[in-house]
Amino acid sequence: MTAREGHGPPRFVVTTVEVEGREEETVVEIPAFEPVPWSPRARHDLVGKPVHRVDGEAKVTGGAIYTADVQLPQMLHARLLRAPIARGNASGLDVSAARAIPGVHAVITGRDIPNISWLHGAPLLGTRVLYPGQPVAAVAAETLGAADAAIRAIVVRWSSRAHTVGVTTTDRKGRSPGAPAHPVTQRQQRGNVRRAIERAPVVVTQTYRVAPVVHQALEPHGTVAWWQGDRLTVYESTQGIFRVRRQLADYLGLATSQIRVISGYMGGGFGAKNGCGSHTLLAALLSRKTRRPIRLVLDRSEECLDTGHRPEMVMTVSVATGRDGLLRALDFEAWVALGADGWIGSPGQLLHRLYDCPNVRTVETFYYTNSGPMSAFRAPYYVEAAFALESAMDLAARRLKMDPVEFRALNLARSDQERNRPFSTNELPACLADVRRRIGWGDGDRGHPAQGRVRRGWGVAVQIWGAAGGPPAYAEVRVNRDGTALVVTGTQDLGTGTRTILAQIAAEVLGLALEDVRVVLGDTDAGPYAGNSWGSMTTASVGPAVRMAAEDARRQLCEVAAALLGVSADRLTMRRGRIRVGGGRKSVTIERVTEHLGNIMVVGRGHRGPNPQSVTVISVGAQAAEVEVDLDTGVVRVVRVVAAHGCGRAINPELAESQLHGGIIQGLGYALFERRVQDPDAGSVLNAGLHDYKIPTFADVPAIDARVISAGDPMANHIGVKGLAEPPIIPTAPAIANALFNALGRQPTELPLTPARILALVKKGRKFRR
Repeated sequence: MTAREGHGPPRFVVTTVEVEGREEETVVEIPAFEPVPWSPRARHDLVGKPVHRVDGEAKVTGGAIYTADVQLPQMLHARLLRAPIARGNASGLDVSAARAIPGVHAVITGRDIPNISWLHGAPLLGTRVLYPGQPVAAVAAETLGAADAAIRAIVVRWSSRAHTVGVTTTDRKGRSPGAPAHPVTQRQQRGNVRRAIERAPVVVTQTYRVAPVVHQALEPHGTVAWWQGDRLTVYESTQGIFRVRRQLADYLGLATSQIRVISGYMGGGFGAKNGCGSHTLLAALLSRKTRRPIRLVLDRSEECLDTGHRPEMVMTVSVATGRDGLLRALDFEAWVALGADGWIGSPGQLLHRLYDCPNVRTVETFYYTNSGPMSAFRAPYYVEAAFALESAMDLAARRLKMDPVEFRALNLARSDQERNRPFSTNELPACLADVRRRIGWGDGDRGHPAQGRVRRGWGVAVQIWGAAGGPPAYAEVRVNRDGTALVVTGTQDLGTGTRTILAQIAAEVLGLALEDVRVVLGDTDAGPYAGNSWGSMTTASVGPAVRMAAEDARRQLCEVAAALLGVSADRLTMRRGRIRVGGGRKSVTIERVTEHLGNIMVVGRGHRGPNPQSVTVISVGAQAAEVEVDLDTGVVRVVRVVAAHGCGRAINPELAESQLHGGIIQGLGYALFERRVQDPDAGSVLNAGLHDYKIPTFADVPAIDARVISAGDPMANHIGVKGLAEPPIIPTAPAIANALFNALGRQPTELPLTPARILALVKKGRKFRR
């Protein structure tokens, strides 16, 4: 946008924001003032310190209210009738018996609600079935038992048609018989890949496959919806309260002012709770029909069927190098099975960013199948691509007879090659060197038997992730008469510790104790706008807005204190509850200043400014895994994982390391256990529940030595932070797979690394010495 004629520079400009590995342009408001960036290694009283979670006590004592805990007067309970077939039709729907069950207040089908377009234009609660678990009717009753009985009483004729399940039953060109929509192919290239591969002395090519996996957040998806007059209040377990509000307004034809969305506490989301689900909308429709509050919380089986998944992929990677080990070309083709719906990302983007390579080509085909819709899942598309790329890098290192760590160190990207600009900071070389040292890489003779038929191996992998965060994000800091402060913003805390981090930032600026700052968030009516908690964006987006608001409040307090102390405001500092003149003894308490103001409330306002356009902000990391594999059983045990990640300034190192541990454990599950199994003939999901869907337990978790390399990045934003929550999962599975490659001498090419697949590798491989 250009400057307004006669009014100086523009107030609003367009900036680029990277979300989940894809770029978007957004309009941003230029801040009225920009705080001086904290220096990279500045020492603070609270920022950078491992303080305990401010909401920890509420969570461990049961005081935290999650969506499923919400109790409202005359609340009804809802259940959904879900299709048992993968593709076909639901005909002859008869709900009369269901409506006659005592305690049932409403039964709705597609005939009873507005024609709301849902998947590829198919209506919500439509009779055209596109995946197993698709909702076709909804019930509201006095009790869950009555609602379940009503669901069982609904009469319906299911007629199945030919369906498509997974990559194995779909043409590699993306032709999917019976699929909900046509495939989409996208291509990106720099340099001349074909010529580089033809001329390269060393070329390796391999195909890799990853299974679909589901999020399995501890807290299931859930909604409590309540119509009161013409206003709708929705309690929702969501990563984006304002996004849910906007989507509900669009679907229901309401003004956004008619909708309030509340998300007090969350038990995880991992990308599956980024917006309005069918359960959200159906709860709202049932509440509008009954004029009663509706509670609709999904069970564990529904979580596996209809809340999203990380998609199945088949990826072919070619790595071409010179004999000196320098990369000459990377070629990547991917076939991505989205399910009945999903968003188009780019697994190939990792290949364009991670390594210094002049010739890169990526071709990605996204097609639709008859399974539940895909959704973002912690570092979407990068996790899948990292397994393929980092495995191929180890294959190339073996062909070159080079050490895998040295091969990577030689080829790490030194700048953003796509945008032709530098990184703001790049800690990846330091991360890789740190991991190499702590894992003891090169010590002893790696890959020999640990004992008998148990072999041991070591593997490494690295990652990169766009981590600038971005606008718009707003915050207020209100200073109370007793000298305490309230931080108010429209973000949400999905379990990462956002309340604690924002309290630390505000308390640091105002010179208050942490317990004197309270954070209010998760309510569209209470706080100013903030975006979704996705893409590792929350702290990098909302944190600068909170600091700016606190600086604004601090400036106002200092103006009043200056008059009380008889000095100029620029001589004042704030620390430990006092406003002091320079480093001297002359001071006044913050409470004394606010008492002097009486009922005049100091309100500081802040918002996030535009992202830097001259540099690229990245979050990086390296991980090494040590594994043992039993040649007789095929069982893989991960002994330890060593990790180092660079994320700018860690506001709370304890919470940052907690994110590393969580990502690594989730990556361990992706590597060894997790996969959604869908019967190719019947189309049904065979392991919809935690009894059959294996996730890591404490018995599976290895020793984890995870470290954050913390140094503020003043070019990223004025608090120096970059995103961290998503990157830790990216290198874990490839590091484990590469450790198995080291142990067995044959490369695993498919995840998860089940005992049957390991035994097949052993059988095909060389004979092992006893």
